[in-house]
Amino acid sequence: MINFNVPPCAENAMKYIGECVKNQKICGDGAYTKKCNQWIEAKTGTAKCLLTTSCTHATEMAALLADVKPGDEVIMPSYTFVSTADAFVLRGATPVFVDVRPDTMNIDEKLIEDAITERTKAIVPVHYAGVGCEMDTIMDVANRHGLKVIEDAAQGIMATYKGKALGTFGDYGCFSFHETKNYSMGEGGALLIRDEDNVEEAEIIREKGTNRTKFIQGKIDKYTWINFGSSYLPSDMNAAYLYAQLEIADEINNARLAIWNRYYESLKPLADAGKIELAYVPKECVHNGHMFWLKVADAKERKAFMDEYLKAQNGIYAVSHYVPLHTAPAGQKFGRFHGEDKYTTKESERLVRLPMYYGLTMDQVDYICDKVKEFF
Repeated sequence: MINFNVPPCAENAMKYIGECVKNQKICGDGAYTKKCNQWIEAKTGTAKCLLTTSCTHATEMAALLADVKPGDEVIMPSYTFVSTADAFVLRGATPVFVDVRPDTMNIDEKLIEDAITERTKAIVPVHYAGVGCEMDTIMDVANRHGLKVIEDAAQGIMATYKGKALGTFGDYGCFSFHETKNYSMGEGGALLIRDEDNVEEAEIIREKGTNRTKFIQGKIDKYTWINFGSSYLPSDMNAAYLYAQLEIADEINNARLAIWNRYYESLKPLADAGKIELAYVPKECVHNGHMFWLKVADAKERKAFMDEYLKAQNGIYAVSHYVPLHTAPAGQKFGRFHGEDKYTTKESERLVRLPMYYGLTMDQVDYICDKVKEFF
């Protein structure tokens, strides 16, 4: 069986975890948490990075920092993970879903402005598969209407739009370091903060609503409860596991891109013949090889191709992806779809993700491509 995903593990991971244990510092904001924050700040150019327990929690923090309240509306795609919406539903806001572009599966930037009402508080673009949304247009709309922008860049680390790191355009950006991501700490994420003025409030929210960060920095002699907040700090052992990968981030990124390119070059003749469709990467975008997806004719063909042929007959574990949020029970209860669902549902039913992970061999990629070609 060729697995769909194998979590990355760098050579120094266990050594660094052992150092945490030896130094008796395994809780949050230890040495490796700080190293990860600094690495991300240097790599992306964001004013501040705060490692979190998940991308979900990073998005919840962003919703708090953006002062999202009951009655507010937040514009986002329906084709995304539930956390994109949950973070704002928890604040009492309504997710307003708009259609996606079929070429990238990103939010259709041309449809956002029509969905804005007097209650709109923020726009949440999701950079699907590490391919950037049309951020120039999105930021222009947001600036003209005085809206916050919170980037769901869960899949976007090491990817750029017009040379600028994903997650650094909006007021806040959110990374994921879940087991399935390019770089992993098991469960984990990061909040990127664009403006220095918002850093102190973010640190208070992340530290259970206290000014403990200032205490640790030696700026105050005791800390106290300042505001609302929660415990969004990951264990330093998780950060140590992640940091070992960040040390070889370019190696991992280049390996994934090589796999992605091998898939694309091998399967492009099928796409040219009209048998399948492949992902489109706009010229403004540099992606990170987070996933390789293709589209088949419809849901019926997908089942035959993915479940019956690839998995059952050939030992290749390919998977589909999101069920559009507006079609789910909670999506119907808490949100609404603005405009026509021209592509979101139809395209989601056609999409297949092939195995993609650091360590997947070219021989395995070639075998997968051969089987894909045989099917069609």
